[in-house]
Amino acid sequence: MAEQRLQRRLAAILSADVVGYSRLMGIDEVGTLARLKALRRDVIDPNIAGHSGRIVKLMGDGVLVEFGSAVDAVACATEIQKHVPEHDAAGAGTDPIRFRVGINVGDIIIDGDDILGDGVNIAARIEGVAAPGGISLSEDAWRQVQGKVAAKFVDDGEHSLKNIAGRVRVYRVELGGEGTAQPAASAPVLPDKPSIAVLPFANMSGDPEQEFFADGIAEDIITALSRYSSLFVIARNSSFSFKGRAVDVKQVGRELGVRYVLEGSLRKSGNRIRVTAQLVEAETGNHVWAERYDRDLADFFTVQDEITQATTIAIAPAIADAEQQRAMRKPPASLDAWGAYQRGMWHLSKASAEDNALAEKFFQRATELDPMFVGGYVGLATVLSRAKGTQSKEEALAMRAVALDGGNAEAHSRLALALVARGDHQGARAQAERALAICPNLAAAYGAPGVALAYSGQPTKGLAALETCIRLDPRDPSLMNRLNQIALAHYFCRDYEATIEAAKQAIRSFPDFPSPYRWLAAALGELGRTAEAKAALEKAIAVSPDSFDFQVRERPAWFRPEEHAHMLDGLRKAGWES
Repeated sequence: MAEQRLQRRLAAILSADVVGYSRLMGIDEVGTLARLKALRRDVIDPNIAGHSGRIVKLMGDGVLVEFGSAVDAVACATEIQKHVPEHDAAGAGTDPIRFRVGINVGDIIIDGDDILGDGVNIAARIEGVAAPGGISLSEDAWRQVQGKVAAKFVDDGEHSLKNIAGRVRVYRVELGGEGTAQPAASAPVLPDKPSIAVLPFANMSGDPEQEFFADGIAEDIITALSRYSSLFVIARNSSFSFKGRAVDVKQVGRELGVRYVLEGSLRKSGNRIRVTAQLVEAETGNHVWAERYDRDLADFFTVQDEITQATTIAIAPAIADAEQQRAMRKPPASLDAWGAYQRGMWHLSKASAEDNALAEKFFQRATELDPMFVGGYVGLATVLSRAKGTQSKEEALAMRAVALDGGNAEAHSRLALALVARGDHQGARAQAERALAICPNLAAAYGAPGVALAYSGQPTKGLAALETCIRLDPRDPSLMNRLNQIALAHYFCRDYEATIEAAKQAIRSFPDFPSPYRWLAAALGELGRTAEAKAALEKAIAVSPDSFDFQVRERPAWFRPEEHAHMLDGLRKAGWES
């Protein structure tokens, strides 16, 4: 059947969201939803209809609207921003509802009732740089409304927008009155994803020469954490404004608009140094993580790099765990896209069929709440990787994640694993290398090449990568697969004793996961331990007959014929009859 040709057209796109939606819902979920419903009924929907707009998507905290012209889009946005403050009487105090609006004119792709393409993406990214209560628009949109709307425009300069090639010039609409941005003195709104400020480490050694060493560690941690697309990291200049000041982390959180604060200190005695670091949740003052590093100061830069890496690889999983716990404490109905994603990750880590189904629902919800959120697609692809016959869907989701954010290391890692699943080991290694280049300390960026190498005839190198992956994140939601992959890599190395040990470790952690029993049976069979091998073989079949048949009788695409034959040899020695 011929492939359906996509329709394209030029349109004006308006993207809007509620500033600080998660915070407002956390304060008063029922009240916030009632206020938003009233604003939609009395202000937003009537103005969109009155300016011939079409609502394409409604998310929990935002809306995507298509207009026939930029004039209609700007006029509609101006009326909405003008009337929101007076209609939101319940928020007249400290927690008003305010919207950010981004407008762009560009080429869009029609997909049923949905619209896609750069025209949409640019509008969404411009929304992100708009002021609370304000309107920003692209230069293309600005050109079309000059002299046609009663508004004053201010050139906001060129912006580098995430996933948008080249810089985009942005113009701000000067609204005046209540609709303008909040005063500069107000606290910054917390980003939807976890945010962190790394304070300068205190030099407690009494040696002024150690000041630059302490500063260097903090600066390097900021740089390393900035490579994690899942984190919002405050820049050095802002974090270091607290240098030399006795500060309360709650104050830091309010002033910089962050959820987590990392602080530390350095002491030197002779040729040894002690560096301590602690991660604190700013709002509550609770400690999330703490560590102490004692080192000989033989090579200054080596020690600095070592402490930076150790701290960074500990912080990212600690924040991920804290975010999952925060998400689990919230009612499901109040979750935004980030919260739904974290809820999905929590269920994914449980590695049961029931939890996998729940994880899929939460990841799907994340993509519905925010179609531009990469994490939802990565999560869905991960869930599908655990099911039979879903490889093409898994790869499509991973490719969409990479297309949305080419700088997201987790997206490249997931695509690498999807390519392994269809036997494209060379393509998988290329994607894995890209992930490592983006974020050298990301666990998944080592797991992906580990699998690709193990299945493509280089199991020793694969083992090293997989072991690094587990060391970087021992609480990885995909730990079930990682432990099994360690066992199969040992088997491919023909180290059957190590295979047995690795398979048993996987079984102890995940007794309902069938694959490790198969490697255990094959390794025991190769060693001639027939009785034990037969028991493991029976368990492998009993836990999941379908999985056993798929892996053994059908030879999945990720198996090279010689490795698959090697596995069958061990299983036959264990008593399997084909």
